Amino acid sequence: MGVTKGASISRIGRQPIPIPPGVKVQIGEKEVFVQGPIGSIRSSLPPLVFVAQEGQSLVVKPVEQAGKDGARYQGLARALLKNAIEGVTTGFQKQLDLVGTGYRAEVKGKQLTLSVGYSHPILYTLPDGVDAKVEIIDIGGTKRPRLHLRSVDKELLGQTAYRIRSFRPPEPYKGKGIRFVDEKIREKAGKARKAGGKK
Repeated sequence: MGVTKGASISRIGRQPIPIPPGVKVQIGEKEVFVQGPIGSIRSSLPPLVFVAQEGQSLVVKPVEQAGKDGARYQGLARALLKNAIEGVTTGFQKQLDLVGTGYRAEVKGKQLTLSVGYSHPILYTLPDGVDAKVEIIDIGGTKRPRLHLRSVDKELLGQTAYRIRSFRPPEPYKGKGIRFVDEKIREKAGKARKAGGKK
């Protein structure tokens, strides 16, 4: 396949991606299969680019006549492949804290059960490729559940974490809800009456 004639080149996208020891890569026309020490993943390729292995590195190049879109898709493809290699080598993690009196979380297999202030628990089936565990942490004498999520797939992990957060987003008055660790909640002051009780 032609390489870069008539195509823009991305400064970051053209940088080689090292293949660590223990990682195997199979390059297809529309996807790249990456297998490593802790898992495997198929990374779909965006249009107008192709991938080549040069030594112990992967290189993304735009096809001929890709034009300005070549650089954009080249950068995207490199980011996806870099995440895939990192994912099967070390994995990705996200943590969520459940902040509220009586809030609980339990994981059994792929079933996550959340008690977050509703009249009934929320049942959520974790997608294949995402693992979870619950830890009870102590912050200033207050114990709360912390949910640890782990996956080789960065995009899937992010989607799962935001889905779980959506079951009880942190509210802006007392900060109760499901929040990412170190997430800053801009808390609002409670409504107060003016003098004389008039608005």
